[in-house]
Amino acid sequence: MPSTAFSSLPLCTATLANLEALGYTEMTPIQAQSLPIMLKGQDLIAQAKTGSGKTAAFGIALLEPLNPRYFGCQALVLCPTRELADQVAKELRRLARAADNIKILTLCGGVSIGPQIGSLEHGAHVIVGTPGRVQEHLKKGSLKLDGLNTLILDEADRMLDMGFYDAIAEIISQTPTRRQTLLFSATYPAGIKQLAATFMRDPQQVRIEALHDDSQIEQRFYEIDPNERLEAVLRVLAGFRPQSCVAFCFTKQQCQDVVDYLTTHGISAMALHGDLEQRDRDQVLAMFANRSLSVLVATDVAARGLDIDALDMVINVELARDAEIHVHRVGRTGRAGNRGMAISLVAPAEAHRAQAIENLQKAALNWQPLDSLKAKTGEPLQPPMVTLCIGAGRKDKLRPGDILGALTGEAGIPGSQVGKIAIFDFQAFVAVERDVARQALKRLNDGKIKGRSLKVRAL
Repeated sequence: MPSTAFSSLPLCTATLANLEALGYTEMTPIQAQSLPIMLKGQDLIAQAKTGSGKTAAFGIALLEPLNPRYFGCQALVLCPTRELADQVAKELRRLARAADNIKILTLCGGVSIGPQIGSLEHGAHVIVGTPGRVQEHLKKGSLKLDGLNTLILDEADRMLDMGFYDAIAEIISQTPTRRQTLLFSATYPAGIKQLAATFMRDPQQVRIEALHDDSQIEQRFYEIDPNERLEAVLRVLAGFRPQSCVAFCFTKQQCQDVVDYLTTHGISAMALHGDLEQRDRDQVLAMFANRSLSVLVATDVAARGLDIDALDMVINVELARDAEIHVHRVGRTGRAGNRGMAISLVAPAEAHRAQAIENLQKAALNWQPLDSLKAKTGEPLQPPMVTLCIGAGRKDKLRPGDILGALTGEAGIPGSQVGKIAIFDFQAFVAVERDVARQALKRLNDGKIKGRSLKVRAL
């Protein structure tokens, strides 16, 4: 058995000490299998899902050879969404604490390009970004990749799903041929094989089984008539009453149909799909993360990079067309030691998809009759929190403490009734418990936040 201790790797003492301080003692399977390959400078294709420890794996590998005295871009990480890029950059900053003054910069769309150009003028060792925005900077000449050592394609399958093949190819054409390329993907479709064949040098392959522990996630399959799909989603929600649930659909239209149907039945639901403006996307994700939205109805592409701590349930409104994508969807519940539930609705025409899942999982599926679902009585399914949207953000120097202070100061709302606070460039969101929402809204609108009267509305 190879050792799973980080100390068995050829890492400098400062890195090892920092990993220990971060609580990283044992390597996860993806780290144990991929780090020895990456640290030798070889190209790698790694198949592993979100939550497997892959970010720390490629993070350690890209930071080790950096030269802090050279302020050009030495490592580039491409991600499918802004949320994922932010998460990756945050993890890299934690891993880089041991090194001298390493600058890590995110370059994503949805925000103005001017300040990014300003930041690039001062140089950065590591860039984390989305393909579209990185491409823009290369066109403008504000980003140069001639000193690049390491290129990482994170969640490469999703970038291809989102139509980024040409953008990625163009970016790679502007990097040195003597670079190391690391490709991470949850699934291994044809487009990935094409990328690897075109742009990688003799890549090593690592694959981590992504099957779930049945004791953590209970899966149930219900055969339905295709005309009863929406009604079946409602029955599932009424029967189990999850506090937070992601319902997966195929198309933007299917998402909207599910949202409209649930909303008319008194359930708080919102859609997340690729056509949403960044502001609307930020709002939907903030509301779901802070528990003021019960059901997030999403397409697979839009749900990438979602990092929700306690997700009670996943509903497959329609079965995924690829068994590995099914495993990926289901793995979003039952995390961090919590139990999760995954419900799949299967019309007769989708029976072959169910068979493919059974073959991949090497276990019989747990089929249940739909009429065994009995609605639990009680209040309509309403989330415990309400989100207040404040018309100012990071660019206005607004900080979480300012919002908390305005709510709780001088006989205000108890801090225990205030939930997550999320601050974006031009707006901020704060969650408050449902029964104090009206009082909180009045307090923020009548009072001042950081000495200013700001417009606040309940979402």
